[in-house]
Amino acid sequence: VQLQASGGGLVQAGGSLRLSCAVSGSTFSTYIMGWFRQAPGKEREFVAAIDWSGSTTIHTDSGRFTISRDIAKNTVYLQMSSLKPEDTAVYYCAAGRRFVSEKSEYNYWGQGTLVTVSS
Repeated sequence: VQLQASGGGLVQAGGSLRLSCAVSGSTFSTYIMGWFRQAPGKEREFVAAIDWSGSTTIHTDSGRFTISRDIAKNTVYLQMSSLKPEDTAVYYCAAGRRFVSEKSEYNYWGQGTLVTVSS
């Protein structure tokens, strides 16, 4: 399974970004998809996950971040709004078989895309 994340960039506080993660090499619809992020000097942390069908999601901040998936396009998205400087991090997409927030349960990872939020 190969994952390619994109969509990061520089945004002002209060702005929005949509990250994308294109999946290839296997049956996309059979995987749980997740987003994680890692800020400088910090551990990689869970942001959101979505189940096979796209009907069930987990978010650490559902008021600002929304995960979704397009099975036809083999792509998962993370819509981020009302961004804060503390959201600055490298954002990673990941694929796994269990609908959980633990990063150890995700078997495949993308290369990450950097999001920088300026104050």
